[in-house]
Amino acid sequence: MSDPTFFNLASAELWADFQEESSFPSSRPLLAHYTSIQTFEQIVTKEQFWFSNPLFMNDLEELQFGMSEGARELHQNEAIRKACGTPENHKKLLQDFDRLFSDFDSNHVLNTYILCFSEHNADDNDGLLSMWRGYGNSGSGAALVISTANINEYADSPLIVGKVHYASKIERKNWICEKLTSLAAVISVHAKVEDDFYYAAWAWLQRLKSFALFTKHHGFHEEREWRVVYMSDKDKEQIFKKYFGHLATNKGIEPKLKLPIKPIPELKTENISLETLVDRIILGPSVSSALAANSLRQMLKNIGQHNLAERVVASEIPFRST
Repeated sequence: MSDPTFFNLASAELWADFQEESSFPSSRPLLAHYTSIQTFEQIVTKEQFWFSNPLFMNDLEELQFGMSEGARELHQNEAIRKACGTPENHKKLLQDFDRLFSDFDSNHVLNTYILCFSEHNADDNDGLLSMWRGYGNSGSGAALVISTANINEYADSPLIVGKVHYASKIERKNWICEKLTSLAAVISVHAKVEDDFYYAAWAWLQRLKSFALFTKHHGFHEEREWRVVYMSDKDKEQIFKKYFGHLATNKGIEPKLKLPIKPIPELKTENISLETLVDRIILGPSVSSALAANSLRQMLKNIGQHNLAERVVASEIPFRST
């Protein structure tokens, strides 16, 4: 394979709309993870975050829409066909993309994992009602608010922290078409050798994966979501394989990534712990009595998390689940 200069050119064009200033690590917001009290207890007791596979998540379009639409449009995009110059070059690009896509689908998609958060205001001790209803067990759960200021940046990490963007189906389809038009312009000017068409396919797949993982239907916009995404194809040394697990549910077996909230030397996370990450713990509004808050504090002390016990607050939203 030749020097991937073309890949760099194509990637620069495909990522031209990326807003670095509003993305991690330039932006380091507080992030709230809303969950049931049972799951919260498991997180703080086992000191683990359980990541979910996007194919099992509540948005039925998670991952699938962006990937399938991006692949379909590449195959039928007229600008790409013309930019390739010859039928042979066009066939080369499509075949390379299909092989790369198939490898991701066969070897990595089931080991792609997501942990979801909601951007949280620093002066907010109540949380978002829509999040309590949707993810906090109808207000009877808890929200673990973490500070991203205490997360180390590591360029080669297979964990990607990013803000979710919201768009309609039409807007997402338009984005795909616009990006392929931009890629076609790079191919037309800079593709000189056969390997360049492989790099064009590779660049498109990488951009498409990020787009699919960090874009949702605009109906979810109230969630103000950020994600931590584990991508197994970026885990070249398979550091995380030992954390792969599963959960048996009434829907069947769901793959999980059970990530310890402890130092992982290979990822330069020497200072990571619940104590360094957690800014506060918000008890849901449906169970936010003084007795419930004190019981939660006592539970945290019982498991040795004394500092976390001091960070418990109770939501005062006047909401009770039915």
